[in-house]
Amino acid sequence: MHIFGGNAGAKIWIDNEREENGIKHFTVHAKLSEKAVPEKFSVQFEIPHIECFSVWSPYLSHCRRIGPDWGPSTTYANIASSMPVQSVLSVDGNNRLTLAIDDAMSPTAIKTGVREEDGNIVVTFTFFTETTTAIEEYSATVRVDTRDIPFYDAVYDVVRWWENECGYTPLSVPEHAKLPMNSMWYSYHQNLDSESIVREARLAKELGMESIIVDDGWQTDNLGRGYAYCGDWELATTKIPDMREVVDRVHAEGVKLILWFSVPFVGKYSRAFERFKDMVLSDNPYQYEHTQLDPRYKEVRDFLIGVYKKYLVEWDLDGFKLDFIDSFRLTPSTIAPDDRRDYESLVEAVDRLMTDITIELKKIKPDILIEFRQTYVGPAIRKYGNMLRATDCPNDAISNRKHTLDLRLTSGNTAVHSDMLMWNKDDTPESAMLQFTSILYSVPQVSLRLDTISDVHRKALKFYLSFWRENADILMNGKLHVYDTAHDYSGACAVLDKKAIYTSYVQTVIDGADYDELTIVKASKGNSVYVKNCKGKSYTAVNCFGETISEGIIDSTIAEIELPLSGILYIK
Repeated sequence: MHIFGGNAGAKIWIDNEREENGIKHFTVHAKLSEKAVPEKFSVQFEIPHIECFSVWSPYLSHCRRIGPDWGPSTTYANIASSMPVQSVLSVDGNNRLTLAIDDAMSPTAIKTGVREEDGNIVVTFTFFTETTTAIEEYSATVRVDTRDIPFYDAVYDVVRWWENECGYTPLSVPEHAKLPMNSMWYSYHQNLDSESIVREARLAKELGMESIIVDDGWQTDNLGRGYAYCGDWELATTKIPDMREVVDRVHAEGVKLILWFSVPFVGKYSRAFERFKDMVLSDNPYQYEHTQLDPRYKEVRDFLIGVYKKYLVEWDLDGFKLDFIDSFRLTPSTIAPDDRRDYESLVEAVDRLMTDITIELKKIKPDILIEFRQTYVGPAIRKYGNMLRATDCPNDAISNRKHTLDLRLTSGNTAVHSDMLMWNKDDTPESAMLQFTSILYSVPQVSLRLDTISDVHRKALKFYLSFWRENADILMNGKLHVYDTAHDYSGACAVLDKKAIYTSYVQTVIDGADYDELTIVKASKGNSVYVKNCKGKSYTAVNCFGETISEGIIDSTIAEIELPLSGILYIK
């Protein structure tokens, strides 16, 4: 192994190297000659590029090719963004190399790239890829898995390693975190009012959704979609005169209410800006319409925690959508010490803030719902939240598919949610339901004006929500298999007790030999699905409304069965 970079005079070394059953661990140490801001340093080794085809990481969702060593495939991670894991896969999806770091808090990078001279893959672990506060010493353990197994099994083992051996114990997950939700962001943006919230909650309940997320807009009369008015977190009474009344009315409909907050943002038009303008993570807080609070100050942490506790009690909220925590970042001037701070490390301060928020809210309401949005979805975030939502990808079935499947592979039992489903009012129901078929292995969130959607869209949505709820145990608790990550996933399958639900995103022949019951959801081109090893079994085919279009007995080893787009085939 080769070590390079780091502060002048720093000692960097590797020890505790051990290997068992194809998994190698080693510990990287750095000791600086004096306390200082650490400069990035790297540990590098190489492996032969043999039967390697692609790379996988949630960070690399838009490009999963193996890059050259001068432009490597790179996964960046820190406490509030992504996670330090990356895999190299064979063409059939087996693991060739799965790399992980136990430190999911500090800024790190994992890189893989092909060296042109010899066809080897150069692997690089880089530490302190972003500016941090001064330290004297550091250590982290690296995990290298070379077992020839499905890559997702190697990833599942990394997740268990983080949970059980690295100290990232996930927050408990209430039952409502696993049930479909209605979000008002895409459908309303900041144009909120009391009656709309209550009406959407009632209509959502009728369709099978159990919670409503009231997003940005409840705290400001401004409709500019910016954050200049964030920070005071006071109700915009011209829109919502009494939030407690709204919550009570939503509860009367049998629906829970989750409220949005941007954790770090403080806008220049807020009173909080004047109070905290010298406790922010900005060299020039007047430069933009908003800036970020600095949680290294106890006064800042107490203020934020106090806001959430106050509204949890006064308004009887059921949960919080805590947004933009990846905006906590140091700037050159904020590295300098300040005696008013009780934390020097920003990473430690963010961890303290989010841990204390979780503890204090759970004291008041043990089954509190707390959502975070990709990219703040790593193992550290699972300590603070029980819902991880895919990043914004409106009306983008492919991105929603990739993000939700990536999160399912890396989030253990934490509830993974889709980005909010939406579509054009004039789209066909079959095409509209592609948004739903793309996210079946996550908890659906929907963002449509439910009082104005067409009857055919409502009928299709109601069927798919019903299908999801009836099969939630398999979809969410079954073992998830995924295929062809390099091609944005050609298919996915959840398996539980000899029952399987397979979604075909690319037309293929689906093998039913191992299952007593096989359900196929069609999200691919053409008007048919192809199955093998199902001879003698009965089938029922339904369209996107759940209406039966054919049924019978499969009479051949390989069979073609007619099925329209967004239709479902049940085989028993």
